[in-house]
Amino acid sequence: MKRFLCTRVCLPAESSAVKGPASKKQKQEKQRSRKDKPSQHSFSHSLLASSLKGHSGNVTCIDFSSNGKYLASCADDRTVRIWSTKDFLDREHKCLRANVELDHATLVRFSPDSRAFITWLANGDTIRIFKMIKKDDGTLSFKAAAEDFPQKHKAPILNIGIAETGKFIMSASTDTSIHIWDLKGDILASINTNQMTNSYAAISPCGRFVASCGFTPDVKVWEVCFGKGGEFREVVRAFDLKGHSAGVHAFAFSNDSHRMVTVSKDGTWKLWNTDVEYKKQQDPYLLKTVPCASSEGSRAALSPDGRVVAISDGVNVAMYDAGSGKLEEELHGVHSEEITDLRFDINGRFLVCSGDKAIRVFHNAPGYRAAIRDMQDMLKKAQNEAMKQRLQQQIKEAQSALDTVLAATVD
Repeated sequence: MKRFLCTRVCLPAESSAVKGPASKKQKQEKQRSRKDKPSQHSFSHSLLASSLKGHSGNVTCIDFSSNGKYLASCADDRTVRIWSTKDFLDREHKCLRANVELDHATLVRFSPDSRAFITWLANGDTIRIFKMIKKDDGTLSFKAAAEDFPQKHKAPILNIGIAETGKFIMSASTDTSIHIWDLKGDILASINTNQMTNSYAAISPCGRFVASCGFTPDVKVWEVCFGKGGEFREVVRAFDLKGHSAGVHAFAFSNDSHRMVTVSKDGTWKLWNTDVEYKKQQDPYLLKTVPCASSEGSRAALSPDGRVVAISDGVNVAMYDAGSGKLEEELHGVHSEEITDLRFDINGRFLVCSGDKAIRVFHNAPGYRAAIRDMQDMLKKAQNEAMKQRLQQQIKEAQSALDTVLAATVD
């Protein structure tokens, strides 16, 4: 049966008060329930651009659309919310709401064309696709696919994704299983990672690779191969990232898939060059090892240009310069509960994370600083005058943007 989902704009506060006389006992109960309510987690930081509030349950996953216009979030309040990235710096943050009928989504991922998203259903243990339909007035409505994907995983799910090529969907669970699906819900291939347990898995931004990490100290990467006519051929082992001395919590790719960052139980993060021709026996090579605080559930994020590494540890986030390994920013107590997701927007302007009912959006100041340093180095080496003038102008613009970010404060 097709499900038609209502869409509404989220307002900062929704009143559910019923007018009418209330007894003394009701008033006392109301006052008591207010006292019992946990106070909302307050957090402030000079780099905090905004806090997106609309979910009534804890946010478990966030994802940016590839056109950069939207941020999707899902929570245990049975909704998926679509936020406009252009509103991040505004006081009001409107969002559109897709209801997940008789279930709730634990994961959400946009399709490459930014016109649909997939979700993982907590109770249904399967994938549901939602189409985003543009209405005449410019707003969006959401329509669930007629059928959900079949149930195939036997253990808790870790992650899902859609390849940027639009050719396949991936789902990974804690029991070393990864399934590669076509867009209709048929399994193309299944991978056994042989890592005892999986802790994280993801598709590379280029859409060629699927990677996983877990109990073993290596990250394994496979290529999902298609023929010239677009038909699925096979999944082949591409390369491994070997170097950690303990299990790997998580990893992330740069936007061009040429860099990867890994965070491990051994108390370090590592940056790798993965721009290799593995078919010619070229191996990825280690660029940097940096000590960091990490724990089970830690997340890693790499800015699209590969200049900034972010690592979560419980309720805290640390931001590092990827080139030098220098700790640039420490964000303590960002959420009242463990951080569930951490990612940069596609332009590298913001770092966004989820954990409790709020979504925190931070200015990527370390990214501006790293870009300025890189351009200053290029300026020293520049030979012709036109190049020097262009770099000087770009440095001036980047410095101005950084100054604006540092001057801005959130109430």
